[in-house]
Amino acid sequence: MNSDLAEIQTAALAAIESAPDGQSLEQAKIDFLGKKGRLTAASGLMKTLPKEEKPAFGQSLNLVRGAITAALEEKGATLQEVADREAIAGIDVTLPGREIHSGGLHPLTRIKDDAIQILRRMGFALAEGPEIEDEFHCFDALNTPADHPARNEKDTFYFDSGKLLRTHTSSVQVRTMENQSPPVRIIAPGSAYRRDEIDATHLSVFNQLEGLYVAENVSLADLKGTLVYFFQELFGPDTELQFRPHFFPFTEPSFEIDIKLHIAGRAPKWIEVAGCGIVDPAVFSAISKSRGDEAFSPDKVTGFAFGMGLDRLAMIKWGIKDIRLLIENDTRFLKQFA
Repeated sequence: MNSDLAEIQTAALAAIESAPDGQSLEQAKIDFLGKKGRLTAASGLMKTLPKEEKPAFGQSLNLVRGAITAALEEKGATLQEVADREAIAGIDVTLPGREIHSGGLHPLTRIKDDAIQILRRMGFALAEGPEIEDEFHCFDALNTPADHPARNEKDTFYFDSGKLLRTHTSSVQVRTMENQSPPVRIIAPGSAYRRDEIDATHLSVFNQLEGLYVAENVSLADLKGTLVYFFQELFGPDTELQFRPHFFPFTEPSFEIDIKLHIAGRAPKWIEVAGCGIVDPAVFSAISKSRGDEAFSPDKVTGFAFGMGLDRLAMIKWGIKDIRLLIENDTRFLKQFA
């Protein structure tokens, strides 16, 4: 019986020694120590032996298994050493190390996060809504008449179903008022879509952030104070702003906001960054009709709304001259913000 174990050991050590690679070594292990291996089969004979012979046979069995296991480990270490040497063959270890480039947030993500943090500190909550909208939420509820240019197919993306891609995130304001009673203080960042010709200052898909505050006795002073604080927090305490009278169907009075842009080597100039105004009573009337109650009756509440393009804010903050750079994924441009 011991001669059989010696033969198994000799065969196993020979197979291990001649194994040229890890796969062959693993096969040798299976052939001798696996569930159907030769040594495993030999150990099954233990139960057929007389009681007095079992201790000696068990001891011999353990010695053979130990010898095979040790040989497997030694050969495995040798093969790994050879593989390691081959892996680094031809590498010049005297060369300087390669720079590991760090990642970073996209400038649009950074400007959005900054804007949200500032407005959240003023008590605004985040709100969201669908990007595929209907005309009521995108236009009708916002006092936009049927003949308004924004509703033309030359300006808005329509589906055959009559649905459309929202032209602004104001539709989120409408949906929020339909489902929440005043006071309401929300901001709605997200994508908006318009049929604009793509050039250095326009994209057909852009990122917008709009805000709405509705409560009792909300005034124009509240609107101005909010936005002056916002832009001075975003661009710096010395940022100069001006409010110009304008027209929007959903606010009255309405204003466009300009900030004075200072670029080294150039004369300062005013640049438009946002639109805003006091919510038109007609909007509240449409919301009241949709809700079927008087929670937003223009006799009870007032409010202000504002909207701005995050792409434009990013261009101003970092001096980006072409808006298309924000969507081209050119790492030579983006690595400036890492």
